[in-house]
Amino acid sequence: MASKNSFDVSTGVDLQEVDNAVNQATKEILTRYDFKGTDCSIHFDRDAAFLQLEADDEYRMTQVIQILREKLSRRKVPLKNLDPKSIETGSLGRAKQTIYLKQGIDQEIAKKMVKAVKDCGFKKVQVQIQGDQLRVISPSRDDLQNVQAFLRGEDWGLELHFGNYR
Repeated sequence: MASKNSFDVSTGVDLQEVDNAVNQATKEILTRYDFKGTDCSIHFDRDAAFLQLEADDEYRMTQVIQILREKLSRRKVPLKNLDPKSIETGSLGRAKQTIYLKQGIDQEIAKKMVKAVKDCGFKKVQVQIQGDQLRVISPSRDDLQNVQAFLRGEDWGLELHFGNYR
């Protein structure tokens, strides 16, 4: 009987790196000349994995977002895993935005991934949804590498991580 080989597909961001990027962005906002006398801030809720951005107006909000995205990309946080909601304008023109961090593969996306792998016609490849990740099982390591290449080639709106290769 042939042994089964497998690997896991998951996604997520390093919350410590996000925290570091938020701290760097906050320092830059406090020291930049065009932000003098303004009330712009970034709050990071680590438990719920989201960022709350506030600025005086929409123009400054776009500047805050640009600074934050730059700091996140420098710290190698995948920008695909950011889920920004629309900018809300409140009283006195203040702008707020919430950015959620994707920590795990959503069930709908996981089902699409499973369907795409099965439709591709890989022989003897099984894909299982296990919570917020996928497990791909096959007797052939070559098939597993082909599935990995296929999943990397598609745009799922997430930065995929492949691990637990056995």
